[in-house]
Amino acid sequence: MSNSADFPGTGAGPDRTRRPRPVRIMTVAVFALAGLLFFTSFNTAKGTNIRTDTSLLKLSDLVQERSRKNKELDESNAALRDDIESLAARDDGGKPQDGRLSGLEQSAGTRKITGKAITVTLNDAPPDATAKLPGYPEPQPDYLVIHQQDLQAVVNALWKGGAQGIKVMDQRLISTSAVRCVGNTLILQGRVYSPPYKITAVGDPGKLQKALADSPAIQNYMVYVNVYGLGWKVTDDGTATLPGYSGTVDLQHAKPVQ
Repeated sequence: MSNSADFPGTGAGPDRTRRPRPVRIMTVAVFALAGLLFFTSFNTAKGTNIRTDTSLLKLSDLVQERSRKNKELDESNAALRDDIESLAARDDGGKPQDGRLSGLEQSAGTRKITGKAITVTLNDAPPDATAKLPGYPEPQPDYLVIHQQDLQAVVNALWKGGAQGIKVMDQRLISTSAVRCVGNTLILQGRVYSPPYKITAVGDPGKLQKALADSPAIQNYMVYVNVYGLGWKVTDDGTATLPGYSGTVDLQHAKPVQ
């Protein structure tokens, strides 16, 4: 009797099927996974280059786009407000509006205001600035940019000087407006601005300028102006008109989690 059955693989034994090797199974699995990844990437990209389309990943682009949309909504809201006021003025045979309501709108800053005005302009120092006066250290990057407290100091001084209305960049301030900076950019009422920053106030020019000069916070800022070259300019605008505030006047606040 032949004993070839004792040697599988010679062709004589009863078990002629070979078990798949682990290496071969792994190879098949790798190719299957690669195919799945390729299909997923293609289906996600939908014909776009997902490696080089970095604009989708830029947070700054998203912020600027939202700021632009907020500006468009503000302008649309202002136009609608003008239409409502025009219709209200013609109501009841053209009778004038209630004087108390008009006064409240003026105080709230939702109406245009015209009068004598000054403008304060603040700007970052040159990036290569050095100390201009002896006894001062060479500047740190933090010394060369406008900060939130600088803008707040100007706004507070103008209010203290009797400003009847204040505009920062192209937006009117109201009692709930918050002047805030993130890095070296200003975020005001949902919109983003870069320096130079312009703040315009309607009021007595002499009193407004005196309030600026008397402010301790601005006096400290002027040290950096003289030593490191931060931008500071005050101009008399003559007669100017500030726009009415066109955003929402509803108070927004956080609520505790229940």
